Amino acid sequence: MPSTCTVLARVAVMAARCVSLVRRNLPALALSLRPTPRLLCTATKQKNNGQNLEEDVGHSEQKTDPPSSEKTLLEEKVKLEEQLKEATEKYKRALADTENLRQRTQKLVEEAKLYGIQAFCKDLLEVADILEKATQSVPKEEISEDNPHLKNLYEGLVMTELQIQKVFTKHGLLRLDPVGAKFDPYEHEALFHAPAEGQEPGTVALVNKVGYKLHGRTLRPALVGVVKGT
Repeated sequence: MPSTCTVLARVAVMAARCVSLVRRNLPALALSLRPTPRLLCTATKQKNNGQNLEEDVGHSEQKTDPPSSEKTLLEEKVKLEEQLKEATEKYKRALADTENLRQRTQKLVEEAKLYGIQAFCKDLLEVADILEKATQSVPKEEISEDNPHLKNLYEGLVMTELQIQKVFTKHGLLRLDPVGAKFDPYEHEALFHAPAEGQEPGTVALVNKVGYKLHGRTLRPALVGVVKGT
């Protein structure tokens, strides 16, 4: 059986051999572990592909989810369009109201021009009535050359009556003498109803007082007697 010293000596020799072997093979091992250019290029491509993939994913997320500022602008655009539409409607209504007011004002002005003399015409109607009664009250047999003063007075009254009727017509004031015409409640005022032979019921048989119209509007209805049906 070998002694302890002998065993230790053998172990030391084997260790020395292992160290020597490692020293001889270390450069080759280091060379095998060194990265080659092809390996580095492949790793770089994989890294770049990973970054591009991340960028594509980021862009797609940005496309699917627009930024909050863009959403705000869209909402603001919708609000402004609604405000514009509302303002346009108000403007159109204001134009329509203004046009209606203009037309009403123009109509009032035209009516004022036409009927502004209505009160004055009513007063003149009394003068025309008096002239008519004056000419009718003169006996026709008294109008002769033997009575020149009465004749001249009568002719003057007749000429005055004719002239005042011409002035009335010039200003749109027309005389209503509806004997034989159909009774019209807008132009005539019935004083009585009486039967009359040879006349159609509902027609005017007698005119007690003539009427007048101013530009188509009844200023004074004619006072009449109407034929009554049997």
